[in-house]
Amino acid sequence: MSALGGAVSTAESVPASVLVTAGLVGGYATARATGNRPLGGAVLAAAGATAAHTWWHRRGPAATAALGGLYVLGFGLSHPLARRMGAWPSVLAVTAVNAAANAALVDRTGR
Repeated sequence: MSALGGAVSTAESVPASVLVTAGLVGGYATARATGNRPLGGAVLAAAGATAAHTWWHRRGPAATAALGGLYVLGFGLSHPLARRMGAWPSVLAVTAVNAAANAALVDRTGR
């Protein structure tokens, strides 16, 4: 098995809810800790791309489109929400919605 094949099968074994949590929380934490917003965006994008691969293989194109839209919407909504409730609470709120949707639609056994 090639190194890439091993990486892909490993990524597919990670629950999608964990991937979106890593992207949203990890992206924000990276940007905040380093002061480098593009680096945080890279974390967000990498985790999102990995999650999209999982969505596609486990649930198909419709779920991929819906969950991808929710992921991007969560990122976008976290900014205006931060003005109302604070940065971390905002990030955690949109992450909770994304993680719950992924747990229900992708990660549950029997799906």
